Amino acid sequence: MGPELTVLILAALLQVVTFAIYAIPANLELGMGYTLSARDREPTRQMSERTARLGRALNNMFEALILFGIAALVIQTTNQSTPDTAALAWVSLAARIAYIPAYAYGLCPGRSLIWAVGFGATVLMLIAALF
Repeated sequence: MGPELTVLILAALLQVVTFAIYAIPANLELGMGYTLSARDREPTRQMSERTARLGRALNNMFEALILFGIAALVIQTTNQSTPDTAALAWVSLAARIAYIPAYAYGLCPGRSLIWAVGFGATVLMLIAALF
């Protein structure tokens, strides 16, 4: 297995961890009655600001993983893996790891800069896959 696929698996596991980091406080704050329901109504309690941010970070992780997954799979299946694409994959993962606490703690503009680094690395991987 090439480095891009290794990083893709690690990124997917990071998404699982991000889900747990969000879901545990969300369940505690909203109550099991609401989180187990169909959620047809608004919750009677609100999540804390940090928990809500973790939820948004999780949603962002889903969005980012789609593009990264495409890049990693295309590079790997077309045998285009290079030290540069491997480094970009690791940069993307490092940015995703840093993004979670940056978002949770509301670091501005740090969160956006970290996101841009990860997004940029993924875009460069997609461009590399074309050549």
